[in-house]
Formats: sequence, structure tokens, C-alpha cells
Amino acid sequence: MMLATFWVAIGGAVGSVSRFWLTEASAKWSGTEFPWGTVIANVTGSFLIGLIAALPVLGSRDVLGPMGRQFLMVGVLGGYTTFSAFSLQTLTMLQHGHVAKAMLNVGGSVALCLVAVAIGYALGSAFSAGKA
Repeated sequence: MMLATFWVAIGGAVGSVSRFWLTEASAKWSGTEFPWGTVIANVTGSFLIGLIAALPVLGSRDVLGPMGRQFLMVGVLGGYTTFSAFSLQTLTMLQHGHVAKAMLNVGGSVALCLVAVAIGYALGSAFSAGKA
């Protein structure tokens, strides 16, 4: 249990720092009027978790193992994806009267993340079946 906790903590640090860098870069690229960094982190994180979830085994061998799965899915992607930031940013938009932007953030994020997780899962399934 302690080793798993250690790897989840390390993964969380990696994911959080990656999200910070992405958010800073997207703010420089597109400004701060819309939280593109959060959207990108959630969509790419959804894609990656779908991909990883579909890669449980190659043949009879677990590709990642339970520790690798916890490191990536709970640690890295848990630190990288940003639902709490997404929720606060949406609330802030609503509080400032930007209802259309808030709804775009909610609808666009949910739709894009569902598509991303489905694509990631399909690619992971194809890979684990030897089709990719």
C-alpha cells in the first residue's frame, strides 16, 4: 500500500506540473477570456484514460500492471485533469454574466471529453487486440 501511495503521489506531481505548463502556455497563446488550458487538459486526459483503460493485457500479460495503472490513471491523469478548475471557471463565467461562454464550456467540454475517451478506448482496444 505504501509503494502504491508513493507512485500515485509521484504521478500526481507529474500530472499537476504538466497541467500548469499547459495552462500557462495556452493563456499566452489564446489569452485568459476562455479557459482553453482546462479544456485541453480534460480532453487529452480523457483520451489518455480511455486509451489506458483499454490496454489491460497483451496476450495473457498485463501491459501496465496494477502499479503502472495506478501511477498513470490515478496519479498522472488525476493530477492532470481539472474538473474542480473547470467547475470554478464555469461558475465565475456565470457570476460575471457570461452565460453563453459558461454553457459552451460545459457542453463543449463534456462532448469533447466523451469523444476523446471513446477514441482513446477504441485505439487501446485495437492495439491490445493486435490490430494497430
